[in-house]
Formats: sequence, C-alpha cells, structure tokens
Amino acid sequence: MSHNTFHVALSVKDLPTAIEHYRKILGMEPAKVKPDYAKFELADPPVILSLNLGGEPGTVSHLGIRYAGTGEVATELVRTKAQGVDVREQPGTTCCYAKADKFWVHDADGLDWEMYTLLEDAEVHSIVSTPEEACCAATNTEEVTSQSQATGNTCCASTGSMPVDSQPVQIQAKKSCG
Repeated sequence: MSHNTFHVALSVKDLPTAIEHYRKILGMEPAKVKPDYAKFELADPPVILSLNLGGEPGTVSHLGIRYAGTGEVATELVRTKAQGVDVREQPGTTCCYAKADKFWVHDADGLDWEMYTLLEDAEVHSIVSTPEEACCAATNTEEVTSQSQATGNTCCASTGSMPVDSQPVQIQAKKSCG
C-alpha cells in the first residue's frame, strides 16, 4: 500500500451479525476475521474499518491513519511532537492481531487516534508484559502463553518501561478494544 489509509474502529455487541451487516453494506468480504475482531479494507475511498467486540455497541472506539511505512510514522511522530501534542509511542507492538509501529494521540475532545504502519499480521490478539496491559486493559483477558523474548510494548495502555526481567505474555482478549 503506497498511500495513507483512514482507520475507523467500531465497538459491536454481536460480531457475526455486524460482519454480515457490513458485508451487505460494503459489498465485500472482511480481510480478517477473529473471534473478537474483524477488519474490512476498502480501496476507494481508502478506509480500514475494524469491528471490535466489546465496548459500548455502536460507538467509535478510535480513529487513525495507517501510513505506508515506518519512516512515515517516524516523520509524523516528530512533526506531532514538535507541535506540542502529547503522544504515546508503541514501536513494534502487537495488538488487534497485527504487529505495528505506532503512536497514539487524543483529539481536542479526548478521542484516541492511532497513527501506525502495519508490519505484519499476528495470530494472537496482543503481546504485552502483563495481562492488565492488554488492548483496552479494562476488558476481561486470559493468558494464553508466555513468551521468552521481551518486547516492552503494550497496546492501548499507558506508557512506562517494562522491567528487564519481565516476560511478555500473549493475550487472547475476550473483548477487544472499545
């Protein structure tokens, strides 16, 4: 993908019903479907629509922009910081079944914006240092497996450094961001 793509994440209460409804609305199949997450990728206009199980149904979980590469994310991060906007950096984080370089900002009303590039798809929802740091930590999560390699990245969690001796944990969210 050589251009930027707008991203909209919606909270839904019934993922299969929402997927079927958006198939009809958009006239296409989702690009990715997991038990608690689905993603549609529209080419024109370029939009990534993600459906996240949980949160308040029918509301926007967050907005964002997917950039073509890590260089573009880094450029936007520098520019945004220079404007005095608070950012939460998450390079190389795994969240919502994807590994990405990203940073987060809030708009003037507090809505989260995710600025990112997709590095690769992931088979797990999140890889974090503790279950409490999983995507939208207020949701119920269960530990799936421990990883021996520390990443220091969290999804949708406040910034902070992970102790060097911590072991990241793969998380399968029962509810997703929202």
